[in-house]
Amino acid sequence: MGRLFVRYLEGKTYNCKFCNTQLGHADSLVSKAFHCSSGRAYLFNNVVNITFGQSEERTMLPGTHTVTDIFCCRCGQILGWKYEKTHEESQKYKEGKFVLGRVRIIDGEFDSEFYIDTRSSSSDDEDTM
Repeated sequence: MGRLFVRYLEGKTYNCKFCNTQLGHADSLVSKAFHCSSGRAYLFNNVVNITFGQSEERTMLPGTHTVTDIFCCRCGQILGWKYEKTHEESQKYKEGKFVLGRVRIIDGEFDSEFYIDTRSSSSDDEDTM
């Protein structure tokens, strides 16, 4: 396994809930009105410190999209997905943007002294977005 290079952001950020790795800058936040299977989600123009899964066609409420799941580069937790291609003209604004599940991220201004590891030791509790 190679070295892990993590990009650090200045200012207000949104971080991985499981390992506190910075993921997105507040200025890159587009919308807080998205949803995923686990509840609320945020749409970002750009995120950092992620890895990608395989692209796949996924049918969602607004239509079929080509998406790629995204994972935290440090702890490997699934965070959400990236819209690669949309098939509906009204959804084209999503292409190239990232969705992060709200239950998987935290506001980067939290105090790490009070951080509690919320990962379960049981694999049955691991869900996919």
